[in-house]
Amino acid sequence: MKPRILYTKPSITELEVRYATDAAANGWGDQCYAYINRFEALFREYLGVSHAIATSSCTGALHMGLAALGIGPGDEVIMADTNWIATASPIVNLGAKPIFVDILPDSWCIDPDKVEAAITPRTKAIVAVHLYGNLCDMDRLLAIGEQHCIPVIEDAAEAIGSVYFGKHAGSMGKFGTFSFHGTKTLTTGEGGMFVTNDADLYERVLTLSNHGRARGQTKQFWPDMVGFKYKISNIQAAIGCAQMERIEELTYRKRQIFAYYREKLANLSGISMNPEPEGVINGAWMPTLVFAAETAITRERLQAAFAAENVDARVFFWPLSSLPMFSPAIHNINAQRIPERAINLPSYHDICKANQDRVVSVIKSLIYG
Repeated sequence: MKPRILYTKPSITELEVRYATDAAANGWGDQCYAYINRFEALFREYLGVSHAIATSSCTGALHMGLAALGIGPGDEVIMADTNWIATASPIVNLGAKPIFVDILPDSWCIDPDKVEAAITPRTKAIVAVHLYGNLCDMDRLLAIGEQHCIPVIEDAAEAIGSVYFGKHAGSMGKFGTFSFHGTKTLTTGEGGMFVTNDADLYERVLTLSNHGRARGQTKQFWPDMVGFKYKISNIQAAIGCAQMERIEELTYRKRQIFAYYREKLANLSGISMNPEPEGVINGAWMPTLVFAAETAITRERLQAAFAAENVDARVFFWPLSSLPMFSPAIHNINAQRIPERAINLPSYHDICKANQDRVVSVIKSLIYG
């Protein structure tokens, strides 16, 4: 059997091992936040934002940010139907209701027209998820948010390295969140980051992140409110520091892998890949193929073909409205139909061209029979 091609795995070097070892040996007592503080500073500088809080997950960062905005029972939060449930779960856990709207057919990100149509007096936020590194139409979304006095939040879990007309994904909304799960371009194993340019919001989330203990509180073990415990560990942050020192290399490699796929698949009809319109840089976290309906190539055929060649390939996210815990939204046509004929391609850091060629051969065999 041919060697297995994984769809993703992290890039860990001697630098990450050295920093993590140092944190494990010395990162205690008055040094217990040393790598966390450094990680946050490196991330702020890279993203060009004023404030950053390292968290145990992107979900936790989003949960705290939404809570700090006062979102709760009876409120509605608009988001795209095509997403991982991690974006919806904090909304539900706060007692609010996610309102699923359709995606655009080319970027697979939230459709601004559908956002505007879904706004009600109960709408308290709009979540822009930069899917697979593709960028939402932030100019449109921010204009809609400003017009209706509704904050726009960026879930940039999958979009580190993506740039929108000179601005990094995650730096444009009321706040942004990132994921450092082991599948991501930059990883700490598990982890996330909350970022914002709003000083007041930062202070609220900082308090929430520390069991509700305000930064200026002088009484020991005195919480000022009921908060959360979503801190990242110093050892995880040490790995993050090493990854941040390599961030240009990591994001460049992702784009290099994506460019090779795009080159090799350029002459095939009936497929589309992650878009990169003028003025936008796609961080290319997850190269993705969508097949035209007329090809009759389905998700199931794709999975079977890749499995036969011992290649891992991820399915496109199911529409959230199709899950049993939510109400159906069959009017979201693109969100319903695109996942039926789409697949994510292997794109780990050290994938070689020979293995990418194996992936391309599977695709060509399906198209040409």
